[in-house]
Amino acid sequence: MDDKERLEWLQIGGLDLEARGVGRSENGKVVFVANALPGERVQARIMRSKRNWESGQAVAWATTSSSRVAPLCPHFGVCGGCTMQHVDPAAQLAFKQRTLEDDFWHLSRLRPQRLLRPIAGPSWGYRTRARFTVRLVVKKGGVLVGFHEKGSSYVADMRSCDILPKAISDLLLPLRALIAGLSRPERAPQIELAMGDRVTVLVLRHLEPLTDADRQRLRDFGQKHGVQWWLQPKGPDSVVPLDPCAEALSYALPEFGIVMPFRPTDFTQVNPQINRVMVARALRLLGARRTDRVIDWFCGLGNFTLPIATQARQVLGVEGSATLVARALDNAMHNDLQDRVAFAVRNLFDMTADDLRAYGEADLWLVDPPRDGALALCKALVEAVSGPLSQSGEGMPQVEPFTPPRRIVYVSCNPATLARDAGLLVHQAGYTLKAAGVMNMFPHTAHVESMAVFERE
Repeated sequence: MDDKERLEWLQIGGLDLEARGVGRSENGKVVFVANALPGERVQARIMRSKRNWESGQAVAWATTSSSRVAPLCPHFGVCGGCTMQHVDPAAQLAFKQRTLEDDFWHLSRLRPQRLLRPIAGPSWGYRTRARFTVRLVVKKGGVLVGFHEKGSSYVADMRSCDILPKAISDLLLPLRALIAGLSRPERAPQIELAMGDRVTVLVLRHLEPLTDADRQRLRDFGQKHGVQWWLQPKGPDSVVPLDPCAEALSYALPEFGIVMPFRPTDFTQVNPQINRVMVARALRLLGARRTDRVIDWFCGLGNFTLPIATQARQVLGVEGSATLVARALDNAMHNDLQDRVAFAVRNLFDMTADDLRAYGEADLWLVDPPRDGALALCKALVEAVSGPLSQSGEGMPQVEPFTPPRRIVYVSCNPATLARDAGLLVHQAGYTLKAAGVMNMFPHTAHVESMAVFERE
């Protein structure tokens, strides 16, 4: 043990957002302990000490939690891909629900009127999107393909991965041999996985042009293992198929009769089972009628927009990426919904009340932002609703009153920014937090996806 390290017994009272146990040391500091669970008394090796906190690793247990299970993956604790495999899946959901509720209360003094039943699905083999780092490591015998080690830039020596579909997990070792046989294996730093309902694509990032022999090796591998290869010589926009593809990537939302084509570098949810349930729940909570106009903010490919269009009079999808908007319009035409949808390209992180008025009033909103949340959009709504509705004085323009949507369904991948935005909607825009709940989009991780419903009387 390092001279600066020490052993200390701790009582664990909670989990942090990285799924580390939280205790308090004899010197009064908060201690974050990897592989420790609430209710356990553990001996921790304290390896890092700061002024107000310390961190370490559990090495012995006096008591263990009833929520503790044996991790399935042999790489657990080394690979940084999962942090909660030692926690029973039901307890993982309870932790995520508690995180959501705590953030609502501590950040905005809110409690949902109703807690939605958590959305859960398969705990293993669920991940159909992934980005593998590729690295030639002579000391470890050659090429490694996998996720980073926990808290490190090193690549974990992964030989399998149980959160991937088995067919993909089984490719990890063959991919090592494939890359090692390329002309410049040290110049192929990344492989990205994109799976549709019928097609699997692997995108090879390569920093040097591939030789004809390299391309043939990829073709042979693809034919043997049933995958399509795409190549990425530069940024994401440079991605092209190795050869003309017989069938495009797509996923279905069968409840709404929707098929969504996508390119391998487009954003799609990593967990298709949860995505289907999520979309269905969001639309039930939204409750669109044939007479309603709906705005889908941060619409992406149209994952919510197109299903809403099967129920509402008209849907406007707004998204910051022109590429995704073009893809969403193509998807609308692919599903014969172009007469019911419209799309706009807009940076949604600098919205104003005037922008909201320009897009027109809507009966309902669907909001699905990235981790940063929808702060500017919520502030713009507050300003439009509670700001001055008219200006007096000769020659001054009159500002028409703005009627806000009667209901907002907010889909979040960050409970802290959801809670922050909820505070604006409730305390300043006149909404009520009717319901909220979590979705286990990423089992065995501390990542919290959630959904909330706001209504205005």
